[in-house]
Amino acid sequence: MLLTHFQELLGGIYDVRLAHDVYDFLVTDRARLPAPARRGHGEEELLVAHEPERGEVALALYLDPALLERLREADPFVALHAGNLADWLTALEGVSHFVYLAFNAAHDKPVSLLELELQAEVDKFVASYCLLRRQVPGHFPRELPRLLFERAHVDPRLDAPHAALYREASRYAERFCRHLERALARSRVELGADAPLLAELRRFYRLNTVHKRAHIERTG
Repeated sequence: MLLTHFQELLGGIYDVRLAHDVYDFLVTDRARLPAPARRGHGEEELLVAHEPERGEVALALYLDPALLERLREADPFVALHAGNLADWLTALEGVSHFVYLAFNAAHDKPVSLLELELQAEVDKFVASYCLLRRQVPGHFPRELPRLLFERAHVDPRLDAPHAALYREASRYAERFCRHLERALARSRVELGADAPLLAELRRFYRLNTVHKRAHIERTG
């Protein structure tokens, strides 16, 4: 199933295995969401409910059914191209959020919103790089940072604090991904074949917000 491939791709990159499949938490009917979320307009949204007294975290991933249908018709795992890139990134962001929260919840680790968004931006670069290198081995995708960061924009409907948070996440993610791009350009191999860089990515994945930013400051 399509979203399972997203989860498996991220799980393979970061050496993360979850007890659950993303489809167990997928909602495609906005009417089934809690009342405040029904008024949303986005094609992707992760809903989280924390019950500290019971030590439980409840997750639900909403993806628009039209988005999923477009991805089924133009499967990015067959060919990632300009026509399906936006849908790929939207779905990937949702699955990234799910995997990251589920992984940290399983290890009783809190996650900040900045950390969640920063990791998702990094995941977009890393997963897209891996897919493109597999599909077009002779091409080094130098266009990725420009597409993901220079041409990205914050949703104008967001309030000022949330907009500032997303800009900060994007700024830090771009610095880290530029560092990754330089290392990958030197080796000219698929990510999995660069053992030190893969090890760095897996360590980075397990860092909290403070340590993620500190690592980026050192390397970027």
